[in-house]
Amino acid sequence: MPKPLFRGVCASSVTPFRPDDSLDLDRLGPHLEWLIQERVDAISPLGSSGEFVAMECDDRKRVLAAAISKIAGRVHVVAGTHDYSTRRTQELSQFAEAEGADSLLIVPPYYMAPTPHQVMDHYRRIAEKVSIPILVYHNIPLTSVDLKTEHLLKLYEEGAIGGVKMSNPEPDRICELLQATNGQFFVYAGIDTVAFEGLCHGAAGWISGIPSTVPSAAKDLYNAIAVEGDLVKARALWKKLAPLMRLQFQAYHSRGEGAHWFSTMKAALNMIGPPVGDPAPPILPLPDSIRPTLIRLLKDLGYQVKEA
Repeated sequence: MPKPLFRGVCASSVTPFRPDDSLDLDRLGPHLEWLIQERVDAISPLGSSGEFVAMECDDRKRVLAAAISKIAGRVHVVAGTHDYSTRRTQELSQFAEAEGADSLLIVPPYYMAPTPHQVMDHYRRIAEKVSIPILVYHNIPLTSVDLKTEHLLKLYEEGAIGGVKMSNPEPDRICELLQATNGQFFVYAGIDTVAFEGLCHGAAGWISGIPSTVPSAAKDLYNAIAVEGDLVKARALWKKLAPLMRLQFQAYHSRGEGAHWFSTMKAALNMIGPPVGDPAPPILPLPDSIRPTLIRLLKDLGYQVKEA
């Protein structure tokens, strides 16, 4: 039987690249070890932070195989097996399951903006090929697909999906799903701007930038809300985390210039953990003008920073 879906904090691991944009899998192991030491409950290789869109399928398989082997069952593995093509998504999903992934994270087919009916059929056809749970990666801005509550619940009732990573800025989308299923559906806060509210509503966990960048700080917030029920403590923790969230999603929310969420993430990881290199172009390294602010925020959260 497949493992149950996880509760808690999930880090989306990054993919290290060399300066020539080839994979640097030698750096992947130390990065994963650091995430585990930071007390994550799950790791998702090849989520958005894994830069799967910058890779061909064979390289995605190499990353998945290496990550699952390195993690070695110590935490839940949510393998990102997304692709526009249903056939390639099936192939990647079957590969991940065979390698030992515990569940799958799959974004809806992007660019061509299929209808909800077509997207639902996409997930059904993937589910026919695997036996481990599928999480829908609900990400409207980057896919132009909005599966509503009724669509997600139908897929869940059919057994095609086990949960959803809700990267939607409306907290009530999380609340509505949880209320409709009495909390049985695994809903995860998928963007940091709704993490506090989502966890208070009873979300199963948190998969986003903050848990992937400063996992231990994210785990403290999760525990304060979901385990201890201590909102006073949680508010104090979020007051320290929120400035990093606002910096990280500066360009994303403005659709303009500023800190790019992934440039910020990789820069932060290089400062406080084992080196993971720069993003693959077209995403560029974090500008020098933003680095002092990032350093200050990381220090405020208690991390030792390698400023050089």
